[in-house]
Amino acid sequence: MERKVHYIASSYKDLMKFPEGARSEAVFALDAAREGGRATCAIPMHGFGSAKILEVVIPEDGDAYRVVYTIKFRLAVYLLHAFQKKSKRGSKTPYQDVALVKSRLRLAEQHYREIYGISGSENEYTKKREER
Repeated sequence: MERKVHYIASSYKDLMKFPEGARSEAVFALDAAREGGRATCAIPMHGFGSAKILEVVIPEDGDAYRVVYTIKFRLAVYLLHAFQKKSKRGSKTPYQDVALVKSRLRLAEQHYREIYGISGSENEYTKKREER
């Protein structure tokens, strides 16, 4: 089953600012998630306790670009954040970007409940179908 891709806050606009090569790689990862797969370049983001928040690190012309999205929901993929990593110290995602991802994940959860009427877990999806 294909999922719909949703963009939270400025994530789409930010993604469109990426250079063409970086943007193409990010879109490839989102397409894989939409189709139920996972791009080999997508890795679980640290600090979220599961593999349902994925990060793609894209090197492009000496710069580093990142996209963070969630596959937490059965019917949708949410792009939470797209940014150019500015720090040259290490590969760790800066705290302010992690905080932004957390707040946007809450927005995605709220959006999913409003649009799809379910929280995203398989049990609740099955329960809703049985109630109909």
